[in-house]
Amino acid sequence: MKDLNFLKQSLIAHRGYHSKELGIPENSIPAFEKAILNNYIIELDVHILKDGNVVVFHDDNLKRMTGVDKKIKNTTYEEISKLKLYGTNYKIPLLKDVLELVCGSVPIIIELKYDVVVGKLESKLVEILNSYKGKYVVKSFSPLSVLWFRIHNPNIIRGQLSQGYFSTKNIFEKTLLKNMCFNIITKPDFVSYEVEALPNKVVQKFKDSHIVLGWTIKNQEQFNKGMKYCDNLICENFEKLKFKIF
Repeated sequence: MKDLNFLKQSLIAHRGYHSKELGIPENSIPAFEKAILNNYIIELDVHILKDGNVVVFHDDNLKRMTGVDKKIKNTTYEEISKLKLYGTNYKIPLLKDVLELVCGSVPIIIELKYDVVVGKLESKLVEILNSYKGKYVVKSFSPLSVLWFRIHNPNIIRGQLSQGYFSTKNIFEKTLLKNMCFNIITKPDFVSYEVEALPNKVVQKFKDSHIVLGWTIKNQEQFNKGMKYCDNLICENFEKLKFKIF
């Protein structure tokens, strides 16, 4: 049986411990260094580039973080290695460099973005993680990605991401994805759910026997709500907020 207790050992830093005020961009090397310094679990996002490199970056487009209006999946690492994050001197890191930095010091939660065919990023990620000795889990909004891990690498701890889908009229999203109806097939080990969409009967039933992580906590009100319905919380704004320590 998989041991997921390490997912509750400390608060989780969303895209690392980042702060515009401190000049630390999200998903950057200094954001991960600061998370390690504070002993927070690291949550990060990964994309695969057209040259096969896996990088740590959230958006499917480079524009918000770098000013360049281009889909990240259509770039090479040689191209994006010249870009700066939020006008700082920090660059988009390779996943392998982040893993080398963390080196097992804190657990890592890896979110797979799904802008490429299922199996491409997943298989490359497993290849990279095979030599990593630290604790980590994977998660995705895509049930197909979670299913891929169940079929091909069932020993890797896998999580299903979901949310309230408040802004969509898509019935598939508002019913099947919101209520994680595919869990019966994908068998996730944990769920990561939007705190603003809680309580949710499906989530609470899942929590009876599994771990539930809440996202994304940005203020004390959200923190208090998240602590009521979740086992641990994915947070931002650490420097501004007074969180209750575990």
